[in-house]
Amino acid sequence: DVSPVVAGLIGATILVVSVSVTVFVWTCCHQQAEKKHKTPPYKFIHMLKGISIYPETLSNKKKINRIRRDKSGPPKEAGRGNLLVDAAESGLIGSDKAPNGPNAVPPIEQLPIKVDYGDELSPDQSLTPGGSKTSSPSSPGDDVTLGDLTFSVDYNFPKKALVVTIQEAHGLPVMDEHTQSSDPYIKMTILPDKRHRVKTRVLRKTLEPVFDETFTFYGIPYSQLQDLVLHFLVLSFDRFSRDDVIGEVMVPLAGVDPSTGKVQLTREILKRNIQKCISRGELQVSLSYQPVAQRMTVVVLKARHLPKMDITGLSDPYVKVNVYYGRKRIAKKKTHVKKCTLNPVFNESFIYDIPAELLPDISIEFLVIDFDRTTKNEVVGRLILGAHSISAAGVEHWREVCDNPRKPVAKWHSLSEY
Repeated sequence: DVSPVVAGLIGATILVVSVSVTVFVWTCCHQQAEKKHKTPPYKFIHMLKGISIYPETLSNKKKINRIRRDKSGPPKEAGRGNLLVDAAESGLIGSDKAPNGPNAVPPIEQLPIKVDYGDELSPDQSLTPGGSKTSSPSSPGDDVTLGDLTFSVDYNFPKKALVVTIQEAHGLPVMDEHTQSSDPYIKMTILPDKRHRVKTRVLRKTLEPVFDETFTFYGIPYSQLQDLVLHFLVLSFDRFSRDDVIGEVMVPLAGVDPSTGKVQLTREILKRNIQKCISRGELQVSLSYQPVAQRMTVVVLKARHLPKMDITGLSDPYVKVNVYYGRKRIAKKKTHVKKCTLNPVFNESFIYDIPAELLPDISIEFLVIDFDRTTKNEVVGRLILGAHSISAAGVEHWREVCDNPRKPVAKWHSLSEY
């Protein structure tokens, strides 16, 4: 009963729909296949201070100098080793004193303390300066190969910009026993000023990460390159606790000449060096524990001799107080900002409900931070008291608080590097 015209329209409609669905399914499958085989899926260009510079266009006709470090010995370029030794002796290399060993606190599944503002650690936070967790059979050691890091260094003379491209890493150790893999990412800092702090994205479940991320640092005169050291910290992200530190790479720019073109380097990842950090000032805090009320009173009194963080030669410091149970942050508070001073007086107290039986697993972290209205706030120094205290003065202070209930114990402590 259907007319030929209607039948033709229905057939054409069915044909068009079938072809469209087929093309759509084929396109989706093709794109999915390309994503799996293309590593990395896209190239990251980091542009600091809002100026757009694409490093791959800076030196199209320049000669690429390749300098590879022999794993069995130091690099042949003159001046590198001397600058690294000088930086270490001057206290310019970061501190790493994580308490790895049988006394480290195991992970906590359930938290008996009830707080409304507790949260877990983020990739940028760690309870100890080393940032590494309790040592495990897969943790890097002296006899474990930590892999290699490949990167390149270039310089843009018109913009006075140092361009660093973190390309890839090879042969990283296994940090996650369940997946037999790692989730690596890299933090980079330019020493000795440590004012340029950047990091790559996290690559999931791989021991051969390809980052291909470019960072451009502006306002660095070429004449100062010989005095700078690139510090790469290789970490493995952990969603449920603090991140694992795999190792570090220290690259003095003395002997590296990017004026003739992009310099590609490959360096062995070494176990993080433990060096005494430069003075970051001092902080005076008072602790008092009330066993009947089961409350810990923390008073941030004052700080002195803080480093200069602003161009005015002063700082705008405030103190952030984090309380940890094991490796989980359960509370956070902060003081008011003290404007334009290197010797601030806070006199602010915080009270925390902590059962007496949990005191051996409690740590209190004090972060002295420089407030900046236009850019990201920068951590000046850190102090840890309690289970994860890394200094003898911190251990003694916590022991005295626990042995003398109801008595306020105030002490000065030197700040360590974050």
